[in-house]
Amino acid sequence: MISFFSGGFAVLLLIGLPVAFALSFIAAIGLYLFNGGALGLSQIPIIAYKSLDDFTMSALPMYVLMSQVLLYSGVGKELYDMASKWFRHLPGGLAIATLTCCAIFSAISGSSVATAVTIGMVAIPEMTARGYDKKSVLGMMAAGGTLGILIPPSVPMIIYGSVTGESVGKLFIAGVIPGLLLLLLFMVFASWKTRHIKEAPATWGERLQATRKAIWGLLMPVIIIGGIYTGIFTPTEAAAVGVVVSFLIAGLVYRSLSLENMKKIILSTVKTNAMILFIIVGAMLFGFILTSLQIPQKLTELATAWPVSKWVIFVLINIVLLILGCFLETVSILVITLPILYPIITALGFDPIWFAIIMVVNMELALITPPVGLNLFVLKGVDPSSSISTIVKGSMPYVVIMILFIVLLSIAPGLVTFLVDNVK
Repeated sequence: MISFFSGGFAVLLLIGLPVAFALSFIAAIGLYLFNGGALGLSQIPIIAYKSLDDFTMSALPMYVLMSQVLLYSGVGKELYDMASKWFRHLPGGLAIATLTCCAIFSAISGSSVATAVTIGMVAIPEMTARGYDKKSVLGMMAAGGTLGILIPPSVPMIIYGSVTGESVGKLFIAGVIPGLLLLLLFMVFASWKTRHIKEAPATWGERLQATRKAIWGLLMPVIIIGGIYTGIFTPTEAAAVGVVVSFLIAGLVYRSLSLENMKKIILSTVKTNAMILFIIVGAMLFGFILTSLQIPQKLTELATAWPVSKWVIFVLINIVLLILGCFLETVSILVITLPILYPIITALGFDPIWFAIIMVVNMELALITPPVGLNLFVLKGVDPSSSISTIVKGSMPYVVIMILFIVLLSIAPGLVTFLVDNVK
């Protein structure tokens, strides 16, 4: 039965049908064949409505809107200027500055694409003009952009929470230490790779002036994550606060909300949200037919009865996620696999919050692994003179770092759960 659904889905993808419609089409066939013909098809609007009628899910379009406002606000340029003045005197200082900006903007926007575009447009020409190898710069930007889905707020974490029922607030808090640790690993490698480049330090006056200009961008993650951690507001309420603050920053501080920019913000927000929500509806329909046929339950029974260590199954799950990441984008992978993987993970005794972070790191890998790594194509758009193969070669060391990072989180799960255990 599972081969029928997976095979049909693969065929529809190969002929070029979008993921959302491929999922919906296969689900509709399943509902017709196995759930009472036309009566089964009558479930489609009900399931579609229920899949989106979720208070947690309402945060998703607001975080997307916030990331688009900040993309056009100019805050990325100010953050990069500040970081370069603080770090450029170190070996590979601009590499450290660029990754620092990626982390800060990730904590503002929650979007890997917005991070890669915003920081990439400023950093790529700046670094190459100062002697940094183009391949290394592009690879670093591709990897740095992925931090957008690990450092909260994070769209994949919202989807994980909505599908599984886990607390989005706890997921956000769980991503803080792993996000900062992965950033540190990226910094160490990038600094070592570019250690031969060192510039004159900026004066303290220049540093303080640049910090003053970037202060509004620095306050955003403090407001969002600080508010969630202290219990002032929920993740969904934090999204609404973030949208209001981002509009105030863009409109009153940077004065970038021109009519043309507003048009781009609205169109991009609608397109991104429509794409994500269509995929969610399709995946929920697909998940409904799988559940009605008890496929997740049967796979869970098979996994728990299999006479191997649960870590063998965990490794196999990660291999499957890595392979899927080469061909599908992150939202599709999450909503397709979670209805199957979540029961298996919980039945095997793994912490679902910990596994969420493991899964998000796998989704980071999906953003930079060919042939469908989204960040690779985003950076190709930012720098058309570079080839995809050059970006891929530059990002491969970071793929290795992320795989080793998954191993580290598996050995030391406390890196994920420490803050969660102390969240209010």
